[in-house]
Amino acid sequence: MSSISFIGLGAMARAIATRAVAGGNSVEIIGRDAAKAKGLAAALGSGATAGTFGTVPAGDVVVLAVPYTSAVPVVTQYGDALAGKVIIDISNTFNADATGLVIPDGTSGAQEIAKAAPASAHVVKAFNTVFGHVLAQGRPLDVFFAGDDAQAKASVLAFIESLGLRPLDVGGLEMARWLEGVGPLLMGLARHGAGSFDVALSVDVPG
Repeated sequence: MSSISFIGLGAMARAIATRAVAGGNSVEIIGRDAAKAKGLAAALGSGATAGTFGTVPAGDVVVLAVPYTSAVPVVTQYGDALAGKVIIDISNTFNADATGLVIPDGTSGAQEIAKAAPASAHVVKAFNTVFGHVLAQGRPLDVFFAGDDAQAKASVLAFIESLGLRPLDVGGLEMARWLEGVGPLLMGLARHGAGSFDVALSVDVPG
């Protein structure tokens, strides 16, 4: 199993961390609000710990579980403390009414995060195509991911599998823009075609 640090204390961090603990991973929770981080770690149980914001995360894999507007500033603030880490970017980059992306053409939130990270860190996009409350239901789901470094992607694949989820590799980090585009698609589906936010995308592989 993996050693995972979560930077962020929101619903997605809680949902993924809950499944991470159940999957036997070592979990560290980090947030600007130290008391809240300790509270979430205690609620998770199974030896989950609370780290100190801004210092070197204990985990080899760091789940960056903050809104995109905060993601680059947080990575910049951490600086070399993220050297050598696998950084999982789970952020969505859609606009206020979820009809488009705030990121310019030709790039993605994940690629901008990668520019801010140390050269020895590797960013992998994952988890942004699933709703946190659906993750928390404990169902088997498909998780799409993208990244440029084969070893980093292998680590993320193994982590996703440990959560009882199916990892589906969509290619290099340039594909992160299209994963981020799934955000508005899911919101539109939930509001219109499905009529419910209890939805998840899946892939049927015949044979």
